[in-house]
Amino acid sequence: MSGGGEGDTLEFTPTWVVAAVCTVIVAISLAAERLIHYSGKYLKKKNQKPLYEALQKVKEELMLLGFISLLLTVLQSSIVKICVPKDVVMHLLPCSLSEAPSHASPESQHHRRLLAEEEAAAAGGYCTAKHKVPLLSLEALHHLHIFIFVLAIVHVTFSLLTVVFGGAKIRQWKHWEDSIAKANYETAHVLKPRVTHVQQHDFIRDRFVGMGKRSAIFGWMHSFFKQFYGSVSKSDYAALRLGFIMTHCKQNPKFNFHKYMIRALEDDFKTVVGISWYLWVFVVIFLFLNVNGWHTYFWIAFIPFVLLIAVGTKLEHIIIQLAHEVAEKHVAIEGELVVQPSDDHFWFKRPQIVLVLIHFILFQNAFEIAFFFWILVQYGFNSCIMGQVGFIVPRLVIGVIIQVLCSYSTLPLYALVTQMGTHFKKSIFDEHIQVGLLGWASKVKMKRGLKAATDAGTSIEGSTVRLQMSGINQKEITPT
Repeated sequence: MSGGGEGDTLEFTPTWVVAAVCTVIVAISLAAERLIHYSGKYLKKKNQKPLYEALQKVKEELMLLGFISLLLTVLQSSIVKICVPKDVVMHLLPCSLSEAPSHASPESQHHRRLLAEEEAAAAGGYCTAKHKVPLLSLEALHHLHIFIFVLAIVHVTFSLLTVVFGGAKIRQWKHWEDSIAKANYETAHVLKPRVTHVQQHDFIRDRFVGMGKRSAIFGWMHSFFKQFYGSVSKSDYAALRLGFIMTHCKQNPKFNFHKYMIRALEDDFKTVVGISWYLWVFVVIFLFLNVNGWHTYFWIAFIPFVLLIAVGTKLEHIIIQLAHEVAEKHVAIEGELVVQPSDDHFWFKRPQIVLVLIHFILFQNAFEIAFFFWILVQYGFNSCIMGQVGFIVPRLVIGVIIQVLCSYSTLPLYALVTQMGTHFKKSIFDEHIQVGLLGWASKVKMKRGLKAATDAGTSIEGSTVRLQMSGINQKEITPT
């Protein structure tokens, strides 16, 4: 081989090129590692344990990507030697074979030819000698490698943006928390009559839609449209806040509900940012169904959109149900209007399902966007996998709508409404209180263990003494 030619191995590559490339790769890797490290130190210094745990989750995803990359690199020579009959790879193609030449750019064809030559040389004509073809070509394996990496990066980025924008929306409610806390301790407020007319309460007027079967239909319709504009009002926040405090921390009326919500949302973020096994299963199913003519990439974009609308409608309807429970039972009540949190309002009586659905929605949307950019960069806009413009534009519009709606409506709704479950989250305690409780529990377990060991030791010693005394007594009375 001539030095500097395309396809040369390291044996015929200038040393300064190898050293320069290694320097750049190592420098970028170390910079990313140091950035994550110092970000973790900063979060720990600021006592942001939930965000620190989310950062650790990102590191786990990067480690998984590194392992996948290593596995694909190590096994690529073995994978390309898996030979199958040519008929096997002629079915369920993303593109029609007749379209391949017209949609392939000259550069792409040139690279395919080079890679095919390298593959044939590396495999030694292994499959060709058997009159078969490789199950997966070296170029296809390389593209799959890039897609997995892009998917993980886009998912982490989109999840971060969603939580940042959603958190910013929730932080706008802080002035509601401050005004409510201030009003609760004003003298004028204390001297107000202690009887509340339910139908005149702002929360009931905004959320109560009557009684009977028609009210149920109107309630769901109201919930559907409410998520698109002003999903949470001050009266909603005040009513749900008071219901939570009176149920879970009645002895602490000064409880900062807003701060608790922020901590709970940060705690849930470490779940949202990860890629669970069932999400990888979804990726595999989509790759299997991405067949030419099916337009799977288009129809599958509606799954997260429909789920997001369903989740937002359900969360809004839970607020309506809480209002109905009070309005249908009372005309006037003594004191403040208090709603009753309960798991019965959630799907299958499990508020955690909402978080799982939001996790899936964000991943699915990130998958759609990542798939689009991967095709755009790897194959070009005119690729047959990209599809027609009439299918591309709706996908992108739906992706943007999902991202905006989830950030500014669904996620804030989730942060507020899921606190209306029967049980509170551990985030109700401050960080130092959580650490103190865990330390106290550990000490109690240690004391119980020591006590049990001491009791057991005392019992054994007592038994030994009794046996020894019994032996002495027997020796004294046994005839010689």
